[in-house]
Parts: sequence; C-alpha cells; structure tokens
Amino acid sequence: MTLKLAHEPHQGKKLRGVNLGGWLLLEKWITPSLFEGLAAADETTYCAELGERADALLKHHWNTFIAESDFAWLAGVGINAVRIPVGHWLFGPDYPYHRAYGAAAHPFVVGGLGILDRAFDWAETYGLQIVLDLHAAPGCQNGFDNGGIKDVCEWHTRPEYLEHSLNVLEKLAERYRGRSALHAIEVLNEPRWDVPTDYLKRYSQSGYERIRKHCRPEDVAVVFHDGFRSFREYTGFMAGPEFGNVVFDIHRYQCFDRADIDLDIYGHIEKSAITWKQEADEIIRELRLPTYVGEWSLGLNPHVVSLWEEGPFNYTLEHMDRFQMDVGYRAYAAAQVATFEKYLGWFFWTYKTETAPEWCFRECVERGWLPARFD
Repeated sequence: MTLKLAHEPHQGKKLRGVNLGGWLLLEKWITPSLFEGLAAADETTYCAELGERADALLKHHWNTFIAESDFAWLAGVGINAVRIPVGHWLFGPDYPYHRAYGAAAHPFVVGGLGILDRAFDWAETYGLQIVLDLHAAPGCQNGFDNGGIKDVCEWHTRPEYLEHSLNVLEKLAERYRGRSALHAIEVLNEPRWDVPTDYLKRYSQSGYERIRKHCRPEDVAVVFHDGFRSFREYTGFMAGPEFGNVVFDIHRYQCFDRADIDLDIYGHIEKSAITWKQEADEIIRELRLPTYVGEWSLGLNPHVVSLWEEGPFNYTLEHMDRFQMDVGYRAYAAAQVATFEKYLGWFFWTYKTETAPEWCFRECVERGWLPARFD
C-alpha cells in the first residue's frame, strides 16, 4: 500500500503528536482520584465545590501529572508535537460569571499559566512543537466535562462569552509568539453540532484575526475544529490568499455511537482502513485545507468515559483472551495510523490516564499496541 501524503503548508512539518489531556484541564475519567468523595463532574464544579481547598490540590496535580521526563520520553520515541488543552480561565479572574460557579465569582485556581510556560521550556529542550488548544470556553461550547461544565452548552448564547474566548486567543498569541515551540493555536475544541455553523465560522475568522495580530502565517498555524459536521460545510472557508496557514481539525473515535460500539474488531479495522481512508481522500481532494486528526485513541469501551454515555457497555474485545486482545489493539492501531498518516498530522488522546490503558499513549506503546518509534 502506498501512503500518499496531504499537501503541506509552507512550514511543511508533519506532526505526529500526543494530547496532554487531563493536565491543565481536568477530566474526571482521566484522573478519578482527584474527584473521590466529590459531587463534582468537571473542573468548574470541582473548583466551586472545593473552594479554597482546590488551590493546593490542583497545583500538586499540575506539578506531578506531567513532568519534564514525560517530554523527554515522548521525544525519545520520535513524537514531535504535543497538543495542550487549556481552559478559558488560564489568564486569571477576568472571565464572565456563570451560574455553575455558585457563590464564587471566580472559582478557578490561578497558576496554570506558569505551568504552561514551563511546558514551553521543556518542549524547546526536547525539540517538540506545541499546539495550544482552547478546550473549555465560558458557558461551555459542548456540554461535555472536557468543555468545563458538563450538561451545559451556552457559549454561543452570550456575546461576552464569545469576546472572552477571543481575548484568550489573543493573549496566548501575544505571550508565546516568540517561542520556537509554538506551532499552532486552535480557536476552540469540539463546539457541539447544534451550535450554528455561521456563528462558528464568524468566531473562527475573528479568532484568526486576533492571533494574526501577533503571529505571522509563516510562524504559527491557526486551527479550527469541524464542530461535528461534514467537512463540506467548510468548502472554501478561510482560503488563501486572504487567510494563510489555516488547518482543519477532525476527531475520530469508534466508541460513542451505538453502531460503532456494536461492531466486531474486524468492523473497527475496516472502518479505520477503508471508510476513514476514503474520507481522507475526499477531504484532501475537496477541502484543500491541511488537516489534523486532533484526537483519536484505541478506546473501544464506552464505559471508561461513561460520564455522559448510556449503556449497555458491551464492546468488541470483552470476550477475548489477552493474546487476542493484544492482536486486536495492534491491528486497530495500525489501521488508524495508516489512514491518519495521509493527513498533515495526528494527535493521540491522551498521553496518560489513571484508569484506561487503551486511552493512554505511553501504555499503548509499552504494551506493543502502538509502534515503538514514530520517526
């Protein structure tokens, strides 16, 4: 099989990357130990419920969950990029109020910015590129825990939420524009399918303008997510020459839709190697924007991330022995990588979890499900 690669923008760097999920933005299923004994389901309610006690707990998490040795390990296996999710509260208490905050006007712990500064130091030490990703917007853009407030999707309903999001993008661009590790800024992660497309497009264009005040197209890409809708809704969107170095982001999983959950392992492999390969060919041919698969995993069991998933939780590998499971994960991984290599880049979700090896990049490599090297 010949892998024909996508057209690359002028800086021409193919990214083989890993997300640093659950670090500067909590997700309960990634680090359930942090949430033990709490009613909280996301970072907003975590900080609101704990109050002043959240400060020491979160700072300890930031300083221990990801360390310099993790950047060294990633570089050592040939990974050349990390995607770092951040929340809209990163720059401190200048964000608009939401009722989920309760009695506290500004519940979020301050200090993540210093951790992100350190991540840039580590990335530059080990030759990794960074994609900064606004993963949680005020009011929440998707109703998922990863958007900051589970079961709330109001980001698009108030102009101050939109304006604050744009301000965060501009501050990120201004702060990190001189850093050699800064490869891209993503304007918003996973806005939900019912956020109007026209609203998303206007926001993405405004985000591009804010980022370009500080970062040239030759230096930094601007990334936007598909919002869980067809790439064809973006045909001709943010095209040159008016826009430069724009990247389209898609996320591909096979564990959330009922039809996917009910597939056997052969169906998962076929979807990865045939259906998704055909989609890649269509995106490359029709959209004419370089594309990242910003998130993917070996996750096939929705029970792992079942904060919002409804059962039953049957899945394809549950009746296999260990050898068969290893073969299945290796085949599923290889089929995905073979397809995603057609794009400009990909980022596994995520580097590390407490509970789920099939979502943990390092464990997938160490178990032999993913290749030992990526260079």
